[in-house]
Amino acid sequence: MVKIYLDPGHGGNDPGAIGNGLYEKDVNLTIALKTRNILTDEYEGHDIRMSRTSDVTKSLDARTDEANAWGADYYLSIHINAGGGTGFESYIYNGSYPGKQETDRLRNIIHNTIMQHVDFQDRGKKEANFHVLRETVMPASLTENGFIDNPNDAEKLKSDTFLNRIARGHAEGLAQAFNLPRKEQLDGVFYRVIAGSFLVRENAEEQQNKLQQKGYDSFVDIFDQDGTRYFRVVAGSFTDRANAEIRETALKEDGFDSFITTYKN
Repeated sequence: MVKIYLDPGHGGNDPGAIGNGLYEKDVNLTIALKTRNILTDEYEGHDIRMSRTSDVTKSLDARTDEANAWGADYYLSIHINAGGGTGFESYIYNGSYPGKQETDRLRNIIHNTIMQHVDFQDRGKKEANFHVLRETVMPASLTENGFIDNPNDAEKLKSDTFLNRIARGHAEGLAQAFNLPRKEQLDGVFYRVIAGSFLVRENAEEQQNKLQQKGYDSFVDIFDQDGTRYFRVVAGSFTDRANAEIRETALKEDGFDSFITTYKN
């Protein structure tokens, strides 16, 4: 059982960065809760604890002490940046310590997966002497998800759909890093999000390329109806319909007509 500790930064009387009508503490918490929910709904083989699940004050020592005492296998701290820049970046501790190579390997997987889901500028994989990275005894990383004082970044952070994409990047990154198995529905029913249905396979593959450019993974499924063969582009398959609806909304916002169908395995 992989123990994952999610840490939405700041909270309570510590708002974090403020800009463009947003408080960092609120956005951090929203992303962390969405990340937890995706992992809980879609994956197994893990246990999750959070430093906070509401707007409360919690010291940095309390967070790292809690994770260390629990015996967490991974510590992921979620933040929003400030200071006039733009884009996404991630951090690990900049010291010399046993396990640094493994810490960096896990961070690379999570960082790269997040970048597949968002259209932020990639500011790179960095190191810093942050408390939550230095005082944790397990591998740890910290993500900075856009700049709250940048109007373009802030506009994205005001979109619930975009926050879903950030959260999905974090969740799927953790799942890949720790090889978490997907949950199997007892009845074998999945909710597929179809982002195009074509009579010619080449057209479906062209749609796949367009989706890939926007950060969506997809595959082509052959569907026969009334003697006609269609090549459907599946841009997401979920055991939870709510997650399928989130993906459908995101696709539509990115200009892709889509709809949800059920599929029984």
